[in-house]
This record gives sequence, C-alpha cells and structure tokens, in this order.
Amino acid sequence: MTNNKYVLGWIEEMAAMTQPDKIVWIDGSEEQAEALRAEACSTGEMIKLNQELLPNCYLHRTAVNDVARVEGRTFICTSKKEDAGNINNWMDPKECYAKLSKLYTGAMKGRTMYVIPYSMSIVGSPFAKYGIELTDSIYVVLNMLIMTRVGTNVLEALGESGDFIKGLHAKADIDEENRYICHFPEDNTIWSVNSGYGGNVLLGKKCFALRIASYLGRKEGWMAEHMLILGVEYPNGETKYICAAFPSACGKTNLAMLIPPELYKKQGYKVWCVGDDIAWLRVGEDGRLWAVNPENGFFGVAPGTNLNSNPNALYTTMKDTIFTNVVHNKENNTVWWEGLDKNPPADAIDWKGNVWDYTKYNKADKSTCGAHPNSRFTALAANCPCLSKEFNNPKGVPVSAIVFGGRRAKTAPLVYQSTSWQNGAFVGSIMASETTAAAAGAVGVVRRDPMAMRPFVGYDMGDYWAHWLKMGTMIPNAPKIFHVNWFRTDADGNFIWPGFGDNMRVLMWILARCEGKVSANITPIGYVPNAEDINIEGLDDVNLDTIKELLTVDVESWLADVENIKEFYAQVGDRVPQAMYDELAALEARLNAAK
Repeated sequence: MTNNKYVLGWIEEMAAMTQPDKIVWIDGSEEQAEALRAEACSTGEMIKLNQELLPNCYLHRTAVNDVARVEGRTFICTSKKEDAGNINNWMDPKECYAKLSKLYTGAMKGRTMYVIPYSMSIVGSPFAKYGIELTDSIYVVLNMLIMTRVGTNVLEALGESGDFIKGLHAKADIDEENRYICHFPEDNTIWSVNSGYGGNVLLGKKCFALRIASYLGRKEGWMAEHMLILGVEYPNGETKYICAAFPSACGKTNLAMLIPPELYKKQGYKVWCVGDDIAWLRVGEDGRLWAVNPENGFFGVAPGTNLNSNPNALYTTMKDTIFTNVVHNKENNTVWWEGLDKNPPADAIDWKGNVWDYTKYNKADKSTCGAHPNSRFTALAANCPCLSKEFNNPKGVPVSAIVFGGRRAKTAPLVYQSTSWQNGAFVGSIMASETTAAAAGAVGVVRRDPMAMRPFVGYDMGDYWAHWLKMGTMIPNAPKIFHVNWFRTDADGNFIWPGFGDNMRVLMWILARCEGKVSANITPIGYVPNAEDINIEGLDDVNLDTIKELLTVDVESWLADVENIKEFYAQVGDRVPQAMYDELAALEARLNAAK
C-alpha cells in the first residue's frame, strides 16, 4: 500500500519484535471492515445485535480488569524528567523501551498484526496530522474506523515523509500489573500494552489527539485542547461557535449536542455539534482562532444517555455503533444500560457476561449494575442529527468564546467572564471538579483539573500554561473566555439550575457579551451578568431571585479556594508562569478588599 521507507522500516522492526503470524493492511473499505466484523463475531470478540432495530451495531465486552483509562499506568517519556512535569508519570525513554520491549516480544504470536493508517482531522487540511497504529485487536481496528479517518488516502497524503505518529498496541495477556500506556513525544511514538479498553488502545484519541498533539502544538504554535465545539445558529442564519472544556460527568456531551429550549426553537435558533471531546485550534489569516474536531466519531459514556438527557446522542448510536460493556438484552438482541429507560430487560446478560437480575440492582452499589458505569458507545459523527455542516470543513470554524466549566456545589457562580486572555488562562488553570468512573480510582473526590487537561497534557503543566499565555499574544482577535457551573446546589443538596437544554440561556448571554450587546457587573472574580440578562422565560422553577442566588460570589468560599490553588500550583512546580501567580495574588487581594 506504500513505498514509504520510514513506514515500512518501522513496521518491519515492530513485527520482528511482536512476531505476528501475518500482517494485514487496513484500507478503509467497507468490504474489509465487514469481513473483520464477521471474524470478530465468529470468535466471540463481538456480538452482532438485532440488525432491524440496530443496523450494523455490535456489542463487545472488555476484560473485567480493563474497563477505564488508567492514569497510574500512563507515562510521558521525555529525555529530561522535568519536561514531563510533576503532574504526569514519567519514565526514562530508554528504560521504558527496554521494559516494554520484553512485554511486546512474541506478544502477537498466533495473532494478526493490523496496520491502520489514519488521519486526525480532514486528510490534506492545514490541521491534519497522520498516524499509523499497529494492533492485534479487531475491536481496535473497527473502533478506529469509526473514530478516525482511515484509508489509503492517508498514505498518499503522507507520501515519502517520516512525519507520522507511530502507535504500537498489543493486547498481550491483558495483565493489569504489566499494563502500560506510554508516550514518547520527542519520538512521535505511542506504545500501549496489556489493555483492550478503548481509552487506552484507540491511540488516535487521547494519546495522539491530546498528549502528543499538545506537545506538537506547543512546538508548532497551535493548541490541542480537551474541548467540545458547538455552533449556535441565529434566526438570521448566522452561526457563532463556542469551544468548551469540562472534566468528566459535567455534561460535556449533552452541551455539545444541546437541544434548544422551546423559547429559542420557536424563534428559529438551532444548535450544531462540531465536536464533543477534542478541539485543535490555530490562528487564522483573519486573526481569529479557528477550531476543528480532529476525530470522526464519538466515544461516549452510555449510562445516563437517554431520550431526555441527550436524544441526539441516543439517535446517533442507533446504527453503525459498537457498544462496550453494556447490558445485552437477550429478549430482542439489543442493548440496555442504567438510565436508558425504566424498563430493564428480564432476560439479560451483564457487562461481565453473567446472567443479570435487574430486581437486585441497587443504585448505591455499583457492583449490581448491569452496564459498567464507564460503559461506552463508539458512534459515527456522520449519524448525529445535529452534526454541523462545517464538520468536514478543512479550515475549521471561527471561535467566538472559550468556556471552562466544573462541578462546584457552592464556589463558582452560574457564569462569569474573565477580564482578559491572561486572566482567562488563569481561570482555566484553577478549574476544579469531581472525579468520575471515566478515570480509574475514587469517585466523587474534588480535584483540580486545569482546562480539563490534567490527564492529557503531554508535557509539564506549567509550560502548558505558558503556552496558553503565549498564544494570547498571537491571536489579534482572540475569543473571550468564560467559566460556567451548572451544578450549584441549595441547602438540601439539590441542583438549583435546570441544566441540559436550558444551558443555552447562559450560552446566549456569553455570545451577547462577545458582541458587546450586554453589560456586566465587575466582581473580584471577573464579570458576572446582571440577573435580568439571563433569559428565564418559560422556566417554571426559576425566578429572578434564583438567578441572583446563582450569580452570587461567596467571598469566604473563594478565599478558602485560593489556599487550595496555592497548594496545587506548588504541586505543579517551579515552571508555573509568574503571570499565573500575579493573577492569583490579584484575585486574593480583590477578595480580601470585598470582605
């Protein structure tokens, strides 16, 4: 399929180490994909679902010990430890290559090595970056065909160049004690071994599109961010675009596929999804920041996705989808998960492959779930009912606003605006939220997650913030930066803001601010809306006083947060830019003055 000596030489070297029985090149054709699906079903690796109800949909189960990203086994391997930073796990590249080479040696004996040439972003576009993943997993091949742009045209675009990301994945023994997801940013290389879970083995996703790409972005003058991209179309046909960063379980996918409230629908507003997870951003010739979604599909969390919470996501999964670790409904050969509906199947197999009795399900006990809390769907973006017509535009879309969000019960108001790009970068650096099942470990613990990139920056976090600050000087017409918090609670712990589609009401204020159409109140933390400027028409349980409560800035709570931020900055280390400390000191001074 190619005469590229760099590609062929590398594959030859990796095959000599892993010793596959045969090598198969993936060409992106439907015929080849269908043959692989049939093979996976014949071995039990996948289950073909009801083709009338869920056409071209399949079910897969991972090993019970292999159900989420494993941050503790994820390494950044740079020649100098300080370049990886304190937030990342580091391993010396020579030591890591030696250690993993032993695990890879003979790991593909009796198996097939699949060669997947893929592109992140549209092949041939200014944003495009190319990769080749070698894997012994048909599941990985079929997921990569959904999540990225795979095919011979990638090899044609690469030509004779050696500028591609080299990804090696082997299931090996799915041994969690020897599971490693290692990134070598200085070598354009990713090695993953002893896992079969998507987040660890779909190397185009977090590994390439964030960890390696963030490193490349810093080197080349662009940004790779953990951000959704959505467009708000006004009744006059004009569309404004927003990029937004949220940690897990903060409604990121729901916002990306938002359905406008009736109030806005009637006026002719529409919302379009460009991306639900990752944004690559470059400065355009017009001095604005332009964004593309480098992915081709969605790797979404299934539990909680339903016709009320996110109908667009649910409709997207109804064909051409791979479901991972959900319930197999044997009654009609379909799938089910907690939160899909209130009709759990009586004849069902759980995510572990065992008979599941829904009558024994206890919401407080995750071990009784039929679907794993981090169970997934891999679905084509092309099947999303609200997919933007700009999705395949090689130039991307111009960004009006960048929004950071977190899950805070008391501290952050519903929305506030930073006072400058530098202050906005500071706001991003202090983001905090609760951990979720998407990351292995404790659930419900509040932790700092700067720009929602804590697990995904491919180098030192302080240097990453410095890159943000530098980018601010390179964008003549920079987006304005905001922070939102949909999760403020009352004294009884109930959410005050309705969320979901009604979040559009806040987005409309944000876009109005970008166009200078509404004023705001300056507070110690930034610009906060006048309560009257948040449109609450049609909301039964929200009045002006509710909005005022949601917009209050609790000075004591913020001062306590400042102490926590100081601890976090110390943890990040001595590469935190002075500008961030200046912003923090200024915030503390303003808060103390407001007491």
